[in-house]
Amino acid sequence: MKSLKVVFFGTPEFAKTCLEAIHQSVHEVVGVVTVADKASGRGQKVNQSAVKMFAAEKQLPVFQPEKLRNEEFLEEIQKLNADVFVVVAFRMMPKILFEMPVLGTFNLHASLLPDYRGAAPINYAIINGEKKTGATTFFINEKIDEGNILLQEAIEIVPTENAGSLHDRLMQMGAKLVVKTLDGLAENSIQEMPQPAVDEPKNAFKIFKEDTRINWKQNSEKVYNFIRGMSPYPCAFTSLKIGEEEKTLKIYEGRFELSAHEKAPGTLEIDKHQFRIYTSDGFYFPEELQLEGKKRMSVKDFRNGFQHFGHITLA
Repeated sequence: MKSLKVVFFGTPEFAKTCLEAIHQSVHEVVGVVTVADKASGRGQKVNQSAVKMFAAEKQLPVFQPEKLRNEEFLEEIQKLNADVFVVVAFRMMPKILFEMPVLGTFNLHASLLPDYRGAAPINYAIINGEKKTGATTFFINEKIDEGNILLQEAIEIVPTENAGSLHDRLMQMGAKLVVKTLDGLAENSIQEMPQPAVDEPKNAFKIFKEDTRINWKQNSEKVYNFIRGMSPYPCAFTSLKIGEEEKTLKIYEGRFELSAHEKAPGTLEIDKHQFRIYTSDGFYFPEELQLEGKKRMSVKDFRNGFQHFGHITLA
C-alpha cells in the first residue's frame, strides 16, 4: 500500500487518539497543527494540547498559528508537500488551506452525518434518546460539516451510558475509521458520496451554560437522557434554595421511575433515606452529584449531610 504524507490538525484527547493511530499506520505524519499554548488557573500554568504533547513526544513537526491565513504559516505547510490533510476536533479552515493537498482535506465527525452537524454531536445524540450514532469521515468544504462523505460507521448507544463513555468508544472507533479512510484514499478505493438532503436536520449546536439547566417539567425519560447527555461535561444542573441561600447542584448520574402523582414537577423530597425530584410523570433519583462549593459525591454522602444544610427546595 502507498504511504500517504499527512498533515494532522487537532487539539483534544479525541484528536490525539486519531493522530496516534495514523502515526502507528503505514502513513507518514509530516506535520501537526494545533492550538497555541494557553496559560490558565491561579498560577497561570501554561497548558499544551493533548495533540501537541503527543507530537512533541514523537518528535513530529508542530505548528501553532494564531491565524490560519497567516502567510508564513501557509508557506511552511505548503513546503511539507502533504498528500492529504486530516482534521479532528479543530476550528474552521479557510479554503486556501483545505484545498492545498492533492487528495484534499477530510474531517472526522462523531455522528452519522447529515445528523448532528455542529459542536456537540455526542451530547445531543444521548439527550435526544437516539439508539445509535456513529462516526463519519468527509471532505471539508466551505460549509460546516456538509462535505461529501467518505466512510461512515455506526455504533449502538447503551441506554445507561453517558456522554463521557460514548465519547471514549467513538474516539477509539473514529481513530480506526481515519486510518481506514487514509488506506482507501491511498488505494483509490473510496467513492465519495454527497450527504443526503434533510428537511428537518438534527443539529448539535455548541452548548452554553444556560443550556445545561434541567427542566423538571419534562417527562422522566427526557430528564434522564438530558442529564446523562451532559455528563460528565459540561454537566446538567439545577438550583437549590438552602435556607435563604441559592446554590447550584450539578447532577452527574441517576435513575428514573414512572409513577402517577399530583405534585408539581420540580418538587424535591429529601431525608436520610431518599432524595427524589418529581417530573411530569414520575421521579428522578440523583445518584452522583456536586453541590456548589463541595466535592463531587454519592447521593448517600449528600443525604448524610443534608440535615446540616437546613430547609432545602428547588429554586
